[in-house]
Amino acid sequence: MMRIGMLTSGGDCQALNAAMRGVVKGLVENVDELEIYGFENGYKGLIYEQYRILTAADFSGILTKGGTILGSSRQPFKQMRVPDENGLDKVEAMKNTYRKLKLDCIVILGGNGTQKTANLLREEGLNVIHLPKTIDNDIYGTDVTFGFQSAINIATDAIDCIHTTAASHNRVFIVEVMGHKVGWLTLYAGIAGGADIILLPEIPYDINKVVEAIQKRSNAGKGFTILAVAEGAISKEDAELTKKAYKAKAASRKYPSVSYEIADQIKEICGVEVRVAVPGHTQRGGSPCPYDRVLCTRLGSAAAKAIMDEDYGYMIAMIDGRTKRVPLGEVAGKLKTVDPNGQMIKEAKRIGISFGD
Repeated sequence: MMRIGMLTSGGDCQALNAAMRGVVKGLVENVDELEIYGFENGYKGLIYEQYRILTAADFSGILTKGGTILGSSRQPFKQMRVPDENGLDKVEAMKNTYRKLKLDCIVILGGNGTQKTANLLREEGLNVIHLPKTIDNDIYGTDVTFGFQSAINIATDAIDCIHTTAASHNRVFIVEVMGHKVGWLTLYAGIAGGADIILLPEIPYDINKVVEAIQKRSNAGKGFTILAVAEGAISKEDAELTKKAYKAKAASRKYPSVSYEIADQIKEICGVEVRVAVPGHTQRGGSPCPYDRVLCTRLGSAAAKAIMDEDYGYMIAMIDGRTKRVPLGEVAGKLKTVDPNGQMIKEAKRIGISFGD
């Protein structure tokens, strides 16, 4: 009897179910006896022994279903070594649950914080396989994460819709795209949606350069401008602050987000009407796009093969179009950011897109 655990942790995305399905189908087709323990609401389920015993039937028909059938929650990595309100040692509790259920391994689906805890469990002696999930595409060691392409499609649709109303009313429109620390999603959606200005966390902006780009379009007879702004976009002035000073400034900011601050600055300098659109959590929702369904099926199948090989302690990555086992210890805690001098940025600038720098 093979016993595996599965959990989904952190923010949800469109293709978590598709990835779990890939793992289970890969095992069911090749293992005589399989028992699946689905831990509910991420690491909480593993800590507090909240789980369901699942069968292959539970994973049937979920390829196109968004969200996660197991539920998810955010459990910050930096809090994992901190006892809960009742004094419970979370790490020891997770290890005890794993051993009590006599699991052969646990498959963990999630982003950066989830991955760091997965690596911690590996270091504590548990057999772990990690699948890289995040709409931010910021996991180091893999070319792409599942959820990213689906989120690009939604953010691009939002920009497309804004285009028609911006053109009709000759307005400046800001579309705020998810991404606190990295700008992959904003970069791809911005280019795909034909944004004129793209502001990313990795490229601090000068508001005067942003205004120059708007005025350049206006002087060319173009009555509207579209800005794709990452929620973590930062000005050059703020980028020079210490981390502590910036956090204090952000906490006292009167605006809901940086996009509204930029909107006010543009209006004050240019005297033009500016509107802000925030797609928000729609970028995480809905059905996974075909690309993500294929990606998750491949990653899930590759995870199943690693489990059958009893080869643990890896993230299943996609590199140059091929699945690959990447040691968790080599990638956990690292962030994949947009290179400000990268080829894609240069190509975007060549066609006239401004990054405010």
